[in-house]
Amino acid sequence: MRVEYTFEALHDGDVHADPLVQFDRWFRAAVDARLDLPNAMVLATADSSGRPAARYVLLKELDEDGFVFYTHADSPKGLQLEENPRAALVFYWHPMHRQVRIEGTVEMLAEEKADEYFRSRPRGSQVSARVAPQSSRMESRDHLQRRAREVEQEFDGAPVPRPGNWRGYRVRPEVIEFWQGQENRLHDRLEYRRRGKGWTVTRLAP
Repeated sequence: MRVEYTFEALHDGDVHADPLVQFDRWFRAAVDARLDLPNAMVLATADSSGRPAARYVLLKELDEDGFVFYTHADSPKGLQLEENPRAALVFYWHPMHRQVRIEGTVEMLAEEKADEYFRSRPRGSQVSARVAPQSSRMESRDHLQRRAREVEQEFDGAPVPRPGNWRGYRVRPEVIEFWQGQENRLHDRLEYRRRGKGWTVTRLAP
């Protein structure tokens, strides 16, 4: 299952001084290449004892402050973030042999922001958010579908309101690493670390 990496090298002088700008460049390249779910990212969290957990979520917004996603506040990841508001993210765009790792602190967005994004979601996704608490035990697939029909009927002809526990989160990056696969495993790794209001960039060994 060995893969040879043949994409162009990542030179220090080719990257932007701001890692969020550099991320946006790579992300747009992944979108332009029509990769499946380029906004899919691994979200790793840990509880107060340090016990880790990881799962995929979708990046919904990137701004000058960080990476935004939405989930239920009383889900396992939401409860872990309440106990330990730090997280790591990983993007991997295999066809381009590119990976981005992010580490930082996490903050919950204002309810108004969650309302705004919830209203933009497809109605089916809005209904799904109200079916049951995320990660709670369900009797069966039939029970899940029945609850969805009940929610749809409850709000028939009316907007579906956002559940109070469905919230937005922003990961404010402190470390961002760009990895570009290269031949003979001489991979390019450039690590940005926040220093005050700016960033330092260091090349790491493969």
